[in-house]
Amino acid sequence: MKNKSLKFTGFITILTILLVLCFGCKQKTSFEPASYVNPFIGNADNGHTFPGAAMPFGLVQASPETGNAGWRYCSGYNYADSVIIGFAQTHLNGTGCSDLGDVLLFPFSGDSNRSVFNSDFDKTTQKAVPGYYKVALSNAQTDVELTATERTAMHRYTFKQKGAFVLLDLQSGVSWDNKSLHSHVLSAETNFESNTVISGSHHLNVWVNRQMFYVVEFNKPYKIIRELAKVEGEKAKRLILSFNLKQGEKLLTKIGISTVSVEGAKNNLQTENPNWDFESGMQNAYNEWNKQLSKVNAEGTDDQKVAFYTSLYHLFLQPTNITDVDGQYRGANDNVLTSPSKTYYSTFSLWDTYRAANPIYTILAPERVDGMVNSMLSHYEAVGVLPIWTLWGQENNCMIGNHSIPIIVDAYLKGFRGFDAEKAFAAIKGTLTKSHSKSDWEVYNKYGYYPFDIVKEESISRTLETCMDDYAAAQMAKEMGKTDDFQFFANRANNFKNVFDTEYQLMRGKDAAGNWRTPFDVLALSHAGTAGGDYTEGNAWQYTWHVQHDLDGLVALFGGRDQMLNKLDSLFLLDPVIKSTGFSGDVSGLIGQYAHGNEPCHHVAYIFSLLGKPYRTQELVREINDKFYLNKPDGLCGNDDCGQMSAWYVFTAMGFYPVNPVGGEYILGAPQLPKIT
Repeated sequence: MKNKSLKFTGFITILTILLVLCFGCKQKTSFEPASYVNPFIGNADNGHTFPGAAMPFGLVQASPETGNAGWRYCSGYNYADSVIIGFAQTHLNGTGCSDLGDVLLFPFSGDSNRSVFNSDFDKTTQKAVPGYYKVALSNAQTDVELTATERTAMHRYTFKQKGAFVLLDLQSGVSWDNKSLHSHVLSAETNFESNTVISGSHHLNVWVNRQMFYVVEFNKPYKIIRELAKVEGEKAKRLILSFNLKQGEKLLTKIGISTVSVEGAKNNLQTENPNWDFESGMQNAYNEWNKQLSKVNAEGTDDQKVAFYTSLYHLFLQPTNITDVDGQYRGANDNVLTSPSKTYYSTFSLWDTYRAANPIYTILAPERVDGMVNSMLSHYEAVGVLPIWTLWGQENNCMIGNHSIPIIVDAYLKGFRGFDAEKAFAAIKGTLTKSHSKSDWEVYNKYGYYPFDIVKEESISRTLETCMDDYAAAQMAKEMGKTDDFQFFANRANNFKNVFDTEYQLMRGKDAAGNWRTPFDVLALSHAGTAGGDYTEGNAWQYTWHVQHDLDGLVALFGGRDQMLNKLDSLFLLDPVIKSTGFSGDVSGLIGQYAHGNEPCHHVAYIFSLLGKPYRTQELVREINDKFYLNKPDGLCGNDDCGQMSAWYVFTAMGFYPVNPVGGEYILGAPQLPKIT
């Protein structure tokens, strides 16, 4: 099918030249793309985005929290809620799991003896633009404003009644459930350095086991008037601080965060946020977002530009650079290291982002790609396996596959050379040959697939995802002249053929004896941990198309192009039912059994173009665009998943998409905006 695709030879080089030509000129323009970003998109339903203040790829995300326990609150905020419980400094964008929510503050005026620490708020008082958030807390009688640098946050509170108080809640965090909120802090140390500075450290365990260090500084002296009683299992303090302010007077607080040490947090604060100029900090953040977003000039209606630039905004929130300003960071195995480039990236949601988000970084953030690859290689040096899903430098082994590999290979094939290619390939080969979590190579190599009676969960999805990684490894081996490695990985990339059932024309579970799973419910959704099954957050209909690297081979399994087209058409015409005995919240945005709310389907609409029906691709991407990317809080049909949902829109709006995300081959769709430069 490759003759039907559009391959941009030297695409990165050409685009870089054009960007230099366009933006190297001092153009007289007042265009501010940041003004078209709506941070409230995806805040409701299951988008799991947050509205708060952050910098591109920054460690800190200062944002309100309306809840912090359970799947609804993976980002700490849901637009449908009517109360705010406080303002924390770190958050995740669009994930399906919970963590962070560090150092929560809740300001209030009036009665210092209040027993309930939350406040209702009028949503019409909320304002959010890149790098800034504000809200009026109704019964707390306090206006709150937030801004951020890469490693610090600044809050500004205006107290409307006599009495100015702040709850500093160091026990709070975003966690799995209410029970774990009381146990996720394993140890805590608090230092009262002066009457304006509090610092400390936490050892925490939610999604990952991590260290967090902080310094909180106020521009007015505080007095501790009360410490709230701890619930059983709690290790950290909740303090009520009082400030001697006049009614209407403003209080400023700055928070520095570090993965390394309290000194690191202080250094971050002193370097990035030395003054008490909130307006300047807010403007600097906004200017930085304008600079980042100005790499693309999108033309169209206001709603179209909002959808486009908000998608870019969500895309650039991560991965996060977790180094301190001096380049130190805490990586895997709790090692404190120093990056000469002062970049070490984490928040790698790789099962999601290898599909489109990382390929688009090679186009719109090429200056960061080598740093991302080097971060992955440093992780390999520490633990012997390339990252699967890392947060704050620590591995959580979430999801399946080893999708650092297609990302590294894509960068290499596109000409990025700011990393050691030999070390990179050694890491790829080691990850794909030495067994580790969810990758049992002895079993896989013996059977040519993961048998469901040996690998109890996600056997089909693990097999198909591994084929993608093997294909990528083969391409890098070929480019580097490693013939034996090329043959090994290229052969293993064909294993998808071993789990295709020609009777059903679907990918189907198979046991070690070669027997198909029986009974076979083609619509039943699998979910590891709640429903089991052979697929990852999907069913047989959704995962059958997960052969991104060899659609010619998939056509052959179907017996020809027409047969595959008929089956593919059926995917979009089936009843849009959710059939599951376990959790199914990730399977959303249905058109028939196509589920745009989850990543395994993201390339599927583009397959029609490869099969000779480009008009069907064009129809579908328009329908997906119009239904699932809307300018409202519930405008996303699924988790943004660290920018992957947004990356699909950015590519699709431009008119092409990387069905095979390795090497720079793009399939034409249909541009969704009048003009994008």
